[in-house]
Amino acid sequence: EVQLVESGGGLVQPGGSLRLSCTASGFTFSSYRMSWYRQVPGKERELVAGISNTGGSTNYADSVKGRFTISRDNGRNTLTMQMNRLESEDTAVYYCNVLLGWKNHWGQGTQVTVSS
Repeated sequence: EVQLVESGGGLVQPGGSLRLSCTASGFTFSSYRMSWYRQVPGKERELVAGISNTGGSTNYADSVKGRFTISRDNGRNTLTMQMNRLESEDTAVYYCNVLLGWKNHWGQGTQVTVSS
């Protein structure tokens, strides 16, 4: 069974930092591209960042470029996203994602709230 478990969310002031983690199991982690998405109530889930299976290629939404960094540890089946200079617009539930064949798999999500 595929499992993705996110952690690291919380409340932070504007300009602060958080580090999200996603622990994966049930599939060969090192073989698949991984992504972080986020969702605000009433809006569609949006892609924040993605990373190739080796970690050699990454992509980011324009809104987070230069502030967020996605990385992975294939030896520990862990996906990470360092989020710096957080803004109120970054407030959302953040989800870890992997596409296996035709099916998207999601974690339960972790809430990030940026507020003073």
